[in-house]
Amino acid sequence: MTSSAGPLSATPGDLVVTRATPEDWTVVTGWAADEGWNPGLSDSAGFFAQDPEGFFVGRVGGEPVSAISVVNYGDAYAFLGFYLVRPDVRGRGYGITTWKTALAHAGTRTVGLDGVVAQQDNYRRSGFEPAHRTVRFTGTAPAAAAPARVRPLRPEDLAAITVYDAGCTPADRPRFLEYWLGCPGHRAFVCEAEADGSAHRAVTGYGVVRPGRDASRIGPLFADTADDARALFAALTEAAGTEVAIDVPETNTAAVAMVEEAGFAPSFETARMYTGPVREFARERVFGLTTLELG
Repeated sequence: MTSSAGPLSATPGDLVVTRATPEDWTVVTGWAADEGWNPGLSDSAGFFAQDPEGFFVGRVGGEPVSAISVVNYGDAYAFLGFYLVRPDVRGRGYGITTWKTALAHAGTRTVGLDGVVAQQDNYRRSGFEPAHRTVRFTGTAPAAAAPARVRPLRPEDLAAITVYDAGCTPADRPRFLEYWLGCPGHRAFVCEAEADGSAHRAVTGYGVVRPGRDASRIGPLFADTADDARALFAALTEAAGTEVAIDVPETNTAAVAMVEEAGFAPSFETARMYTGPVREFARERVFGLTTLELG
């Protein structure tokens, strides 16, 4: 089914849910900005690159009133985000109808989400269980030179980064990464093992910083060690040159220490929640989530 397909769901209240187009999503990201989510300026194209069928909008009289994304990664995992209802029409059942319609897109996959505090009890009732608290830290890092083992990402790094990323996430995401690492405005850096005389050095971490509505956003920041993460963090914050936000899993105490020592302060929180088991991945390498909207 394509984004131009007919209604997927209709209610007596004349809500019609269809798959969304990228043009629809410019409206939805505006809603997200109004909620204080600080979406990245070029995020939507990357989200659609992963699963163009995974975006849904509800309309009444042709006007968008609700939205949600359920993006599939392979056969076992999906991620839910952008669950929004326009403020002036909340309380009419539009949200839950949009939710139920879109969630069918995930099929039997385990679904993850990053839930805002006000909705976490509702998500539990829908079968989502919390895995960890995530805290957004915001600030301007003091100037620090990145070590020589950190360098800007090159096109030939894509294969190695895709493999490294797969070890830090619940699902492979090569289509998404191809966009995310090369998108105009995104700055990506690689951390490599110390030189040992060999021609090829192993990747020990990578990170991306991108422009956001209110502050630049770091995501992901994955690294083997706290020292590697700090080296990348220095490069990313220097590249941003402005206020930066990073979403840190609270369970990674080294990540929390890193941002607190840089003078960053908590500004927002969510909970990572899942409907079931996900594959094992190196949670200790996750110093900053990629996005709250796509995992």
